[in-house]
Amino acid sequence: MSPSSDPIQAAEPASTTRVLRQFRIVFNSVKTHFRQVEREAGVGGAQLWALSVIERRPGIGVTELARELDIHQSTASNLIKALCERGLAVAAREGMDRRSVSLRILPPGQEVLRSAPMPFAGVLPDALSSLDEATLARLEQDLGKLIALLEADESVGKVPLAQL
Repeated sequence: MSPSSDPIQAAEPASTTRVLRQFRIVFNSVKTHFRQVEREAGVGGAQLWALSVIERRPGIGVTELARELDIHQSTASNLIKALCERGLAVAAREGMDRRSVSLRILPPGQEVLRSAPMPFAGVLPDALSSLDEATLARLEQDLGKLIALLEADESVGKVPLAQL
């Protein structure tokens, strides 16, 4: 029996299709978590992650927050602006250098964190952080090849998934 006439093999999707399905599963999992965050906590996924960092590191500056979230500083500034406007956090100029801003979480922000589903950073960063170094290295190399084939704009790598 030739491979093309084997009914079991004919029913098996091609590796391209299987990998595409895996991407769909990953994207759906991320999207489902962000929807759950919105529903249960009332904030977006990126805002939730920022709030959790501010709670963990009271007095953190915008630049440090951007670095910890691996996002552009302007994106971090926009997140902070939204959190402050909603009364979840406060940005105050403290210390000798009045140019720098210190961020602190407010009681309503702490309440948001208590009501939010875990993980605060999102399911994808959480899952990636649990992978061993060898797996991460392979994944990084393979995704790098895929990104090159897509001729994708790598600057979007600094945009939180919750905002895509």
